[in-house]
Amino acid sequence: MAASLNEITKKISSTKKTSQITNAMQMVSGAKLAKAESTAAGFQIYSQKVREIVTHLAHTQLSLIENDMIGTNSPSNIDFHDMLVERPIKKTGYIVISSDKGLAGGYNSSVIKSTVDMITKDHTSPEEYVFMAVGSTAADFFKSRGMNVAYELNDISDQPSFEEVRTIARTATEMYKNEVFDELYVCYNHHVNTIMFQYRAEKMLPLSDLDVTETKDYAKDYIYEPSKEEILDIILPQYAESLIYGAILDAKAAEHAARMTAMKGATDNAKNIIDDLTIRYNRARQAAITEEITEIISGASASK
Repeated sequence: MAASLNEITKKISSTKKTSQITNAMQMVSGAKLAKAESTAAGFQIYSQKVREIVTHLAHTQLSLIENDMIGTNSPSNIDFHDMLVERPIKKTGYIVISSDKGLAGGYNSSVIKSTVDMITKDHTSPEEYVFMAVGSTAADFFKSRGMNVAYELNDISDQPSFEEVRTIARTATEMYKNEVFDELYVCYNHHVNTIMFQYRAEKMLPLSDLDVTETKDYAKDYIYEPSKEEILDIILPQYAESLIYGAILDAKAAEHAARMTAMKGATDNAKNIIDDLTIRYNRARQAAITEEITEIISGASASK
């Protein structure tokens, strides 16, 4: 009986230590989540304004192109017309955003499974798609199965800066320009709230979803220097890069929320285990005391 009580005591002690660790990780993830949500919300303001400018510029330039008033080739090394107009789809690019670390519940398995299901549904051959991975989990998964991973970005910080992720964003736009793929989707978990995320596969290139009605309230045109064409050549790639960056910020918020929820679940489970073990300990202790009293009474009775 003493051995059993010692085992229960050791289990209670180790479970308490585990709960302290998971509780600390929960609080850390909560702090990171609050900062990630603030950063993502602030970036949305910038992104919306850039979208308005791009939409306004693109509409005026495409109108001129359609009316044969200007040529389709811009003077810079990126043709904004190619980034705006859809072309025949020979290969599709997918940026899949996962985490580098675990202990985030179903965060990674969700985005990977949903992406694989989509690929299986939409493609008949591996030659029809190529991956770009953010986070080692997705990169390792695809590479271990012989899938084509053209680029990967690992070990990004919990609060990534634009410069930190600019390499994959710029590489993606350059690959699109060089016709490595003809359309680009970003696959990630969208942060809904602290207990929920939602899988998204958003089309990033070509920029074919710009709605001119978004700029219908513009009373006057901008003053451009040096010209609309040259400004578009610069701002279109930057806008595409900002869309990818925004998706990464959103995914990071979802990751922190998933890890916080997972650690809260682990802490709650640990507390339940401690409660159950405590009941077992008390019952075992009570049984031991009862047994000792019985032995004392039996011994006293035998001595009479």
